[in-house]
This record gives sequence, structure tokens and C-alpha cells, in this order.
Amino acid sequence: MRAPTLAKRIALNKQLLLLFIPCILFYAIFRYGPLYGLIIAFKDYNVFTGIMGSEWVGLKYFRKFFEGPDFIMLFRNTLLLGFYTLVFSFPFPILLAVLLNEVRIVRLKKIVQTASYLPTFLSIVIISSMIIDFLSPNNGIINQLLGMLGVKNTYFLVDPAWFRSIYVSSEIWTHTGYESIIYLAAIAGINPSLYEAARVDGAGRFRMMWHITLPSLLPTILVMFVLKTGAMIRIGYEKVLLLYNPMTYGVADVFSTYVYRKGLLESNYSYGAAVGMFEAVVAMIMLLAANLISKRLGGNGLW
Repeated sequence: MRAPTLAKRIALNKQLLLLFIPCILFYAIFRYGPLYGLIIAFKDYNVFTGIMGSEWVGLKYFRKFFEGPDFIMLFRNTLLLGFYTLVFSFPFPILLAVLLNEVRIVRLKKIVQTASYLPTFLSIVIISSMIIDFLSPNNGIINQLLGMLGVKNTYFLVDPAWFRSIYVSSEIWTHTGYESIIYLAAIAGINPSLYEAARVDGAGRFRMMWHITLPSLLPTILVMFVLKTGAMIRIGYEKVLLLYNPMTYGVADVFSTYVYRKGLLESNYSYGAAVGMFEAVVAMIMLLAANLISKRLGGNGLW
């Protein structure tokens, strides 16, 4: 039997394709369209002459960045902050999903789910404001608790030694509940007969979780790991910008905040575009490498 032609496949799935049009338009306008602006990384961009009218300078700004004093610090900070976030935050959604799957009291399960999902619906500004209030040296709840234990007040947000721990902890608190939904959906797709057979064989809940639930989640875990690794170096500037200060620049300044300061605040658009393009290329390389490793280890990848 001959496979249907492209025209027939489009006709058969026209309703689905119509629903997909807004998604295509979004990526075309807001993702692929702005790629044209990357050309300013190779030009001495002037807002009055425009992109095409600006002088072509080649790799001038890339060399300036690589040879400058900030490159090593930015690369180290971005890599470490992304790596710590990946290592420490990645297991929590898996653990939460597996534990929620084992809860048999429906009311308790709903309360835990609601409490864990709530931070996801708060803006980064609100989350950052809450962190600043919690860690305030005068009235913050953390310092009040430490004071009850006889520990003197600590200025957490101006101490470089605490910044990465605060950032990673806030990422765990903010994203664990939302990301656990993906694993709960994967758990819901596990064949119930596997649990029934294990129960007949005398397996307890822990053994079923270890030998059925977690192995069945492995393909989803690998795909999520690839996505997380690809985004490891693409740290958003918003939370870092709201939490850091000149005292913590040495450990907190990352590519995205540097691009914001240099490109927008100092109006050095070409230099900022060069730094942002370098960050995107490194992120793409890491994504490709993670996908390759995932396919080699577990046979699953994004493509």
C-alpha cells in the first residue's frame, strides 16, 4: 500500500495544522525573526545608520571579549551557577513525583501538590522580594531563627560565599512542583499490570518504586536531562539581577547580566550582541553533547 502524499496528509490533519499556526507564527516572529539582528555582533553598530549602514568590523568585539579581564570570571560564574542548579535541583522533581504517587490520602496529596506548585505562579520579582525579606539582617525570618539559636545576624546577600547557595535553593523551591507534573504524567502511563504482578510476587511499595516506577521513568528523565543541560549556561538575568549587588559581582555576574549592562545600560550594542552570541553557541554545543551522551547511554534523545 502506497504511503499518502504530502497533500493528502495535510488534508487529513488540517484541523491540527490550523491549531499549530499560532505556535509557528510565535516562533517565526519572536524567535527566528530577531536572528537577523545578530549581524550587529560583526559590525560597529550605530543606531542612526542602522544595521546595514554600520561599518563591518568582523570579529573585533569577540576578540575584545575573549582578551578582556571579564571573560574568565563570567564563564566560570555562569558554568558553576548552571552546573550547581542542574546537579542539585534536577533530582527533586523526580523524588517529589515518586513520593506523591505513593500517597494514598487524596486530601493530603492535593495539599502538597498545591503548596509545591504555588511558587511557579509567582513572578520572579515577587520570588526575589520574598528571598530578600527572608534573608534581611534585621527582620528576616532566617536571621530571627538563627538569633534564637545564639547565632549573630548574617548579611547573606552581600556575602559572596552565600550567593550561589541562595540562588540554587530558590531555583529548587520555585521549579520543583511544576517540573514534577511531567514525571507524574509519565508515571500515570505505566502499565498497572506491572504493579499487580509485583504485588502478587510479594514486592512491597519500596521495591515496586525502585524496580518499576524509576526504570519506567528513565526515558523521561534522560530527555529532561538533555533539556536541562542545554539550558545550563542560559541563565536568565532577571533573578540574578534582582539578587546580586556590586559586593557579589565576583561570583554572581553571568553572561546574561553582563549583556544587559554592557548592551543596554551602556548602549554598547555590538559588544553585547557578541557576548550573547557566544553564550548561545556554547549552549548549543552543550545541548548537542548532552543529546549524544543520552542516546549512547539510554538510547533516548531529543532527536
